[in-house]
Amino acid sequence: MPTLKGKLEIADFEKTIFKNETVQLHKDIIERVQNSFDFLKDFSENKTIYGVNTGFGPMAQYKIKDNERIQLQYNLIRSHASGTGNIIAPQYVRAAMLARLNTLSLGNSGVHPSVINLMTQLLNKNIIPLIYEHGGVGASGDLVQLAHLALVLIGEGEVFYKGERKNTKEVFELENLEPIKVELREGLALMNGTSVMTGIGVINVLYSKNILQWMIKASSAINEIVMAYDDHLSFQLNQTKRHHGQREVAKMMRTHLDDSKLTRKREHHLYNGSKDVEVFEEKVQEYYSLRCVPQILGPVLDTINSVENILIEEVNSANDNPIVDVENQNVYHGGNFHGDYVSLEMDKLKIVVAKMTMLSERQLNYLLNSKLNDILPPFVNLGKLGLNFGMQGVQFTATSTTAESQMLSNPMYVHSIPNNNDNQDIVSMGTNAALIAKKVIENAFEVVAIELITIIQAIEYLKVQDQVSSKTKKMYDEIRAIVPIFKEDIVMYPYVNKVKEFLMDSSK
Repeated sequence: MPTLKGKLEIADFEKTIFKNETVQLHKDIIERVQNSFDFLKDFSENKTIYGVNTGFGPMAQYKIKDNERIQLQYNLIRSHASGTGNIIAPQYVRAAMLARLNTLSLGNSGVHPSVINLMTQLLNKNIIPLIYEHGGVGASGDLVQLAHLALVLIGEGEVFYKGERKNTKEVFELENLEPIKVELREGLALMNGTSVMTGIGVINVLYSKNILQWMIKASSAINEIVMAYDDHLSFQLNQTKRHHGQREVAKMMRTHLDDSKLTRKREHHLYNGSKDVEVFEEKVQEYYSLRCVPQILGPVLDTINSVENILIEEVNSANDNPIVDVENQNVYHGGNFHGDYVSLEMDKLKIVVAKMTMLSERQLNYLLNSKLNDILPPFVNLGKLGLNFGMQGVQFTATSTTAESQMLSNPMYVHSIPNNNDNQDIVSMGTNAALIAKKVIENAFEVVAIELITIIQAIEYLKVQDQVSSKTKKMYDEIRAIVPIFKEDIVMYPYVNKVKEFLMDSSK
């Protein structure tokens, strides 16, 4: 059970979002938040504090009367709950809620403790605000998306409850929950921040770590299938390159192949004396998609780890405006809500995941092209050549999906468009970046699912179930439980989708 005390790790998101563990508040949290609220309330008397007694954005020059302050916050929430497009999936919304809850718990936002208590209850009762994908430019934070969260907290808008879309008011009555009452600046504090892009980003990282593991398994298995020489994975070779990721990927592949009876030692075949031949029948070296896996997936691993570190720093940061500093008895105005850190990391993540998808597609092509591998029938067709098609149809899907990811991997970070009467004259587009990265990651699961089905079919054709490593055999059994041996042509999409679902569920 994750305990909220102002510092979350990625494992806390994994437990809360994937394992549905409840969140509990550390005993000091409410006191810290109450102190922040009390200080801001006193400090803002006879002072001009943005978002407390001023308008918002370019209308900050307008002084707000004391008797209109509360209405100002409600107006902000309602007017900005303007998202459109697809609905953000529940697990990503829950991650955003956890990220926002943690930020507000730091005591730098001046919210009333009722906000913290209600958000915790919503998380633990799995009451999920309806939030749309379109609307955030990621500069004053995720204003539009977070407005939909704030709308639920004031008892309005819509939620997902027990798998159904319902009015918030109805669900609150069923669960005996009380909406928050705006006391000071709860509207702005809830909306001004990077929590949606960060929450989506954290889930993206968890899925990316998982798909990388499957890609390492697939890459190991394909080396077995073709009886590759194993020195390209050796400790000695990879230690001459100083990158941690490359060394780690090579180590993981060596571990995977530890008990394989198929991979070969170069010294047993090519280092045992000269042969009186002019042309070698067998390949002296494998194609890059088999031989250079540590060099290709190494940067992917390093990047995923780097992205995780930056996102966890963002999760544990105060990211709204202004910042309440109880210790120094001051309020500081600035731009902690700006999402450039997250936007850049999401672009990095989708680039490396797209490259990983490209590697999977090339390995798939190697298996399907009999002229390249020299050991398998065209399209790993276990039926009658000419009459049956084997994996021919799904290759089109893998190629198409990979091409989409290549296009989507162009950076969002540099696509700033000024808006908000040019008050927000340079923005991060962080939420868009996170959502596009999400799409690229989902695509990767599809392509790897197709490759894994093909690997299983290849093992079936070669009858090497008893010669592959124990880890490949485990993978073979897992996929075979979903996909039958097929010689006759069958409708493939249900099996691809089931394997994709299995791979994604293994993240949880």
